[in-house]
Amino acid sequence: MEEKLEITIMTPSEEEKAFMVMQPVWGCGIGNFNWLYDDKIISWLTEGEATISYGGKSIIIKAGDFVIFPKGLSCSWDVSKPVKKHFIIDPEAAEDAQG
Repeated sequence: MEEKLEITIMTPSEEEKAFMVMQPVWGCGIGNFNWLYDDKIISWLTEGEATISYGGKSIIIKAGDFVIFPKGLSCSWDVSKPVKKHFIIDPEAAEDAQG
């Protein structure tokens, strides 16, 4: 049976915000593009808004959201307001590697 890949959106705690603000930043302007997540990505959007379409559904992410994109997710982004986000790549794998 194939695993369903779902995007998780949460409200970050103050501790999560303090940690995420120290992480790398990624941004993009208004537009559309397709994306395949080769790794699990955890993001905190500090600016912008986008509609993410995947698996027959669409969700809106916006400034202030804490978003988890699962490894293997294929989706399309429709960015309506320029996005800026702090992110970390597959934190569990990084912890495992450090042992």
